[in-house]
Amino acid sequence: MGMKRWLMGLFCLLLAGTALASSLKDVRERVQASMLVTGSILVAPDGSVRSYTIDHAEKLPPVVAGLIDNGTKSWIFTPVLIDGQPVAARASMSLRVVAKPDGKDDYTISVAGAQFGEDKKDKGDDSEPGETITYDTHPSPHYPPSAVSAGVWGTVYMRLLINRQGRVEDAIAEQVNMGVVASDRELDKWRNVLADASLRTAKGWTFHIPTIGREATKDHWEARVPVSYSIDGRTPRERYGKWDPYVPGPEQAVPWQQKSEESSGAADAIADGGLYQIGSGLQLTTPLNGA
Repeated sequence: MGMKRWLMGLFCLLLAGTALASSLKDVRERVQASMLVTGSILVAPDGSVRSYTIDHAEKLPPVVAGLIDNGTKSWIFTPVLIDGQPVAARASMSLRVVAKPDGKDDYTISVAGAQFGEDKKDKGDDSEPGETITYDTHPSPHYPPSAVSAGVWGTVYMRLLINRQGRVEDAIAEQVNMGVVASDRELDKWRNVLADASLRTAKGWTFHIPTIGREATKDHWEARVPVSYSIDGRTPRERYGKWDPYVPGPEQAVPWQQKSEESSGAADAIADGGLYQIGSGLQLTTPLNGA
């Protein structure tokens, strides 16, 4: 009961303390809170979960730890093959846990998105250098002064198309989640302000492309990168294990993605500061929250 009251109070704090306009019933009903949980997972040769670990598990509310534990018991991944034979594989794991008011003075909680990193054969080590894209130059975007002055904060989830020269050929803000409540028109304005600042900088980034392994022969690569703008100055480490209330933004279509291509996971299920190469990680074939 204590957590229920605290979480509902968090929703009320966002609604009352950071609203930029009034008469916003529809927007207020979309407010939710999320927690990004990171760790690692070990998948057996048959695709079932052999074990998993959560970073700083002691910081998580028991309800979140229990939700993840129940979910992993039914997860099945596409087996990782070496020379045609399935093997155990280890990967990084990033989960977006979301709490939503249910309109009855309570909330529902679920794993809303996940990203699983590059599969690493069960040796306990990292991928070999050159197997995935890595940063060459990536200066941080500047916080737009107009957003700072207005007390606006949020997170931009970018999707980048990287060519063989290691440059950003195209980029889009897939989703922008806002930490303020305003009219849809105002939210759209501020989403564009934060997205433009992020994309303007990201288009000048350069990358080291894969030189070995299965990714090395591709013509281009896709990556997701989140950029957080925070008024309170809290670092991702300080926010870990705590609920962040926000208004989720609409997911934008990726112009270069074919309709026949498979889903690449939730845009906002990536840790701050992360670089996630799309298509390079373990592939989950079952629902996140169990059957």
